[in-house]
Order: sequence, then structure tokens, then C-alpha cells
Amino acid sequence: MTFDSIFLAINWSSVGLKVAQLLLSLSILVILHEFGHYITAKWFKCRVEKFYLFFDPWFSLFKKKIGDTVYGIGWLPLGGYVKIAGMVDESMDKEQLKLPPQPYEFRSKPAWQRLIIMIGGVTVNIILAFLIYAMILMVWGEKKVPVSSLKYGITFNDSIFYSLGFKNGDRILSVDGKEIDDYNKILKKLLVVDHSVMVERDGKNVELQMPQDLIGQLVEKRKKSDGPLISPRVPSLVVEVPDTSLAYKAGLRKGDQVMAIDRIPAQYMDDLRNIAAMHKDSQVILQINRAGKSIDIATKISREGKIGFAGIGYVEQMDSLGILKYSVRKYGFFESLPAGVRRAGEELVFYIDQFKKILSPSTGAYKGVGGFKAMGSVFSGDGWDWEHFWTITAFFSIVLAFMNLLPIPALDGGHVLFTLIEMVTGRKPSDKFLEYAQIGGMVILLLLMLYANGNDWFGWGKGR
Repeated sequence: MTFDSIFLAINWSSVGLKVAQLLLSLSILVILHEFGHYITAKWFKCRVEKFYLFFDPWFSLFKKKIGDTVYGIGWLPLGGYVKIAGMVDESMDKEQLKLPPQPYEFRSKPAWQRLIIMIGGVTVNIILAFLIYAMILMVWGEKKVPVSSLKYGITFNDSIFYSLGFKNGDRILSVDGKEIDDYNKILKKLLVVDHSVMVERDGKNVELQMPQDLIGQLVEKRKKSDGPLISPRVPSLVVEVPDTSLAYKAGLRKGDQVMAIDRIPAQYMDDLRNIAAMHKDSQVILQINRAGKSIDIATKISREGKIGFAGIGYVEQMDSLGILKYSVRKYGFFESLPAGVRRAGEELVFYIDQFKKILSPSTGAYKGVGGFKAMGSVFSGDGWDWEHFWTITAFFSIVLAFMNLLPIPALDGGHVLFTLIEMVTGRKPSDKFLEYAQIGGMVILLLLMLYANGNDWFGWGKGR
């Protein structure tokens, strides 16, 4: 087997793992969302004719009728649905609507009951999100790295930050005047920044003005690179050096710190990577600090710009070396519940801020609108990480709840809007109006889906 075939096999294994996680996550969310509609419909004695995971045009992968309801799994993984008798929905069952209303039908129920059925799915998604966050806080805990504990500041891993005035070693203190106390929140805050960022540099506070389209620029960069846009700055410490590497044979050992390459300072990993990249496939002299003594080592940098050792890679290593402070707080059952609600609220506010950016073309945030490829990419491809899986699933649950509340016909929010208008005016929209509104809403959703997935694969949001 050639190197290329091995790489492709590993790559597809990673893709398959991400696809599996995405399908499981969406299946959980869709089933529970539709269960919210199902249970409230049953509560008010509406007949539920179908309960489906995924859509089933032409045929189903599985179906079984129990009582009045057919439970099944469709072949088209674009969501799911419950078909409630007497309701204008994606099934577009016009024949049923031509018949006189029956007591068990949705259209025969009072407006307040229909409203509760409409918001049943969204309600379940919101409850699910804070329960998952509560579980995460109990099992894995709340992880925090105080910004003030970053001994060497932050490394910015893309040139876009340097063009905005950032420098490696900066500590980001606040975004738009709001203090940031946790390193893990920095990137999220930068994604929704409006005006300015305050950094600490060489003991002084420096205010940097941000462009209006920063999020668009960051999205562009994120699409081109899988690596982190920022990371804690760390010294060029040798954590592991294989005894088969040229650097080891030249004398490099675990615990050494690289201070310079050919007399060019390289005591931090970001400097070392940049300098090594300029000396690819070249012989160099490494200036090493070993237990307080300065040593020169002659070695060769590879064609890929690698010296041949592993540096500091994990936050736990950084904590043990005093580079930062890393804390994990696990919550008890009862205290995890309000903490889960708080976390869900924070994530909802973050998503709403992002959504506002998307609606403003000048921010360029529309470039980040993605479909299933983008959704799958946020899962781990290196192994099944349950903490990460549940964190993403909880966030998707919040997104699903928010998106379903948008006042677009064919979404829950569209039905809710019409029902609220009916409750205020006392006049119920005609079935024909609801039918046309449903069709219009489905067309809008189809176009949005095509744009999002086209943006994933072809970069339509770039305006090319």
C-alpha cells in the first residue's frame, strides 16, 4: 500500500466518523423535536397519523403502524416530521382538508391548544440543550483558563490578525468594552465583535480597532485551515524527540529549550515554526538552553520545515509548566441544573449575535453559512469524543430551536405567527391561504438549503 493510499484511507475513516456523529446528533434532535409536537398533540387528543425520522418520498426504510400512528424511518436525512390530522404541513394533504373537520383534527382545536402543539418541538429542544449542558458540567466539568494566567500571552496563527494590529504575546482583555475572563471565550467574542479589542502588550493596554467585515475574513481563513486561529503562546521546549530523528542524533534531548536558530531568536514555538519554514532542507545551528547552560547543535531542518521534536501540546502540560492555569470544576446534580440553563442562555445569545451578523451583508458573515458539510466538520475526526459530541449536540439543539421560531411559513414560527394573529384578531386564516403560505415557505427553505450546501462545496458566499 502506497503512502497516498494510506492517507486516503485515514482521511475517509475520519470523514466517516464525522458523518456518523452528525447523523446520530441530528437523529437525536429530530426525534425529540418531533416528539414535542407528538406528545402535545396527543395531550389535546389530536390524531397523529405519522411519526418519521427523515423524510420518506416514494418509500421508507422502515415503518410500523401502532394504533392510529405509522412510525417510520425515511431514506432522505433532511429532518423528520409528524403528520397531525387536519393540519396544513409538509405532507400537503389537500384531500383531508376538503372533508368536514373532525373532533380529533388539529384544525378543530382552539387556538391556544394549537399554539402549544406548535411550540412543543422548540420547547423540547430548549429543555434538551440545558439538560445536556447540565450533564456535561456534572460528568466532565466546566473548564476554564483565566486570561490573566497566560504567562506568555497568545499566539495568532494567521496573518489576518497581524494586519489588524495584533502581535504574538498579546493578552486579549476585552471585546467592545466587555471584559473576557476566560481564554476559551476569546474566539467566540472575536466572531461577533463590533468595534474594538483591548489587549495588554508589554505591560500596557492597547486598543485595536476592528473592521466591520472581520467575521467574514475569519470565516475565509477558517475554510482554508483546520488548525486553531489562536492558541496560548508557549516556549520552544522539547517534550519528546524520537531517537531516530536527525535532531536526536545531533544531540537534542528532552527538556532542552531552543533559544535561537542560526542566532535568530526562536524561544517561542511560533517564532521557531516561522524561522524553520525559512530554512527548509537546510543545515542550521540550534542554540539550546539545557539546565541553564547554552549549547550549540548542528542539525538539518526537513523539507517540510520540521526540526524533529514534539513541543508542548496539551493544556494540562501548559498548566504543569506554569504557562497558564487550567481549572476543571465539576458540578453536583442540583447545582448543575441552573448552571446548565445559564450555559444554554449564553450559547443562545452567542448564536443570535451571529445571526444578526449574517443578516448584515457588510459583515461578510454570510460567507460562513454552511450546510451538512460545515455541520459535520465541527465533530472530531480523530476519535469518538463524547464530551465534544454532546457539546455540539446541545448547541445544535439551540440552533434548531431558534431557527424553527423564525416567522417563515413551513417552520414552526410561521404557524405560531398565524395562530397569534388569529388569537388577536379573532379571524382564522383560510385553509387555502395556509396551503399557499406552506408552499411558499417550503420554497424559501429549499433555496436556503441549496445556498448553504452550495456555499459549503463551491464557496458561493465569496461572490465568485
